[in-house]
Amino acid sequence: MSPISTVRAIELSGIDKSFGNVHAVRGVELAIEKGAITGIVGENGAGKSTLMSILYGLYRPDAGEIRVDGRRVEMEGPHEAIARGIGMVHQHFMLVDTFTVLENVVLGAEGGPLLAGGLAAARVELARLGREFGLAVDPDARVADLSVGEQQRVEILKVLYRGARILILDEPSAVLTPQETDQLFRILGALKERGVTIILITHKLREILAVTDQVCVMRQGRIVAERRTAETTAEELAELMVGRKVRLDLAKAPPQRGPVLLSAEHLGLVDRRGTRRLDDINLALRGGEIVGVAGVSGNGQTELLQVLSGIRAPTGGRLVVCGREIDAARPADPGEMRDLGLAHVPEDRLRQGLVAAFRAAESSILGYQKDPPFCRHYLIDGPAVTAHCAQLMERFDVRPREPALRSSGFSGGNQQKLVLAREMAQQPSVLLVGQPTRGVDIGAIEFIHRELVKRRDAGCAILVVSVELEEILSLSDRIVVMFGGRIVGDLPAANADERTLGLMMAGEHA
Repeated sequence: MSPISTVRAIELSGIDKSFGNVHAVRGVELAIEKGAITGIVGENGAGKSTLMSILYGLYRPDAGEIRVDGRRVEMEGPHEAIARGIGMVHQHFMLVDTFTVLENVVLGAEGGPLLAGGLAAARVELARLGREFGLAVDPDARVADLSVGEQQRVEILKVLYRGARILILDEPSAVLTPQETDQLFRILGALKERGVTIILITHKLREILAVTDQVCVMRQGRIVAERRTAETTAEELAELMVGRKVRLDLAKAPPQRGPVLLSAEHLGLVDRRGTRRLDDINLALRGGEIVGVAGVSGNGQTELLQVLSGIRAPTGGRLVVCGREIDAARPADPGEMRDLGLAHVPEDRLRQGLVAAFRAAESSILGYQKDPPFCRHYLIDGPAVTAHCAQLMERFDVRPREPALRSSGFSGGNQQKLVLAREMAQQPSVLLVGQPTRGVDIGAIEFIHRELVKRRDAGCAILVVSVELEEILSLSDRIVVMFGGRIVGDLPAANADERTLGLMMAGEHA
């Protein structure tokens, strides 16, 4: 790979790391050029995040050495990395929701016992950073009141405030809308122009091609290729990541639509504060059809999934699922919805899809633990559960194939595959899927999309909510667009394009 700069900000040599039987990083050699944006791509479980966690001091390597600006260093912890000018923005933000932006930025770096003086100085510095890097955020706003994109800016401000010259971003757009992702790209460009070295871990090849100078590909814990971004393609990178050719387009036959299996009529939801979250929703899902829901995050998609899955009861209108009528007076909880043949893959796999402390085998039966063959005489049949999980892991390529490993020990994409495997294995009549490929690598995206099409072709009615317009356009047979808690568009996927959907998502056609 031709260097962007003759000066190396980071050099990793012979880095090796194992967790029990899992060999996560295998003798990695990597050089990061100063003042460049370097992308690191690879499948889920390829070792990307582990490698960067070693650089940031979260893990100690079993072997190898780290050099920063040409000097060998021992990363005893994140404090050592911060002292060396390295900052990391994690995929799941490390913010205190009830604190203000200013309080979050100075947390751990208050500047001495006189907090007021430290806050005043921090306020001035935040204003400077905001102007210089396009990171303006109200310093007095509560983090809980900010959009996801604004929260990410706060995370970047935190590391810049501590003097970071090398910035690691782990899946930075996994929870961002397309508009927020574009804004992130502009911020990264401004940081690069001012000499900041950036390491970008992402599954999204579009982002790699759009923003990086160079890209390194990891597979099974090793660096298998390095390329100048201008000299590669999405197809080549996908093949290097997976080790085989990957179809970036989704081949599927026209839908064979069956009967309506779920219908919503004038569905409404008003929350405890009196805010209307869903307003006059009319929707029909037929067997053999994938309906995609497009919209900027926060326009009612989450609440729609919650009502359709039984997590929340509607406050107006009615819902009919597989013949069962549901309304405010006759609600159905998620357990009853499952009994009716409805399965749900929630948007937030960590909070609603898994129990992080549970073994993968236990997470693989959540919601179905009372059903045979998992339960016998009111007791969980451990061997049956483990065997079931092993089968799911093999079929859905969950890595590592360790049913006894805690759910928190898997990468985000492998957690997602585990949840999808659990719900699809029940052969549901209706399948609700929130953000099916959030944080998932290109090979797994291909697999997940194929599995959803298989379920559609078997007669399942599928609703997919995604902030990825490309995914909605590729996967859906029909697309509905949500804005302000209402459905403002309903059209065949063949008649849709990004511009048309984007206008609807912005409320132009509301």
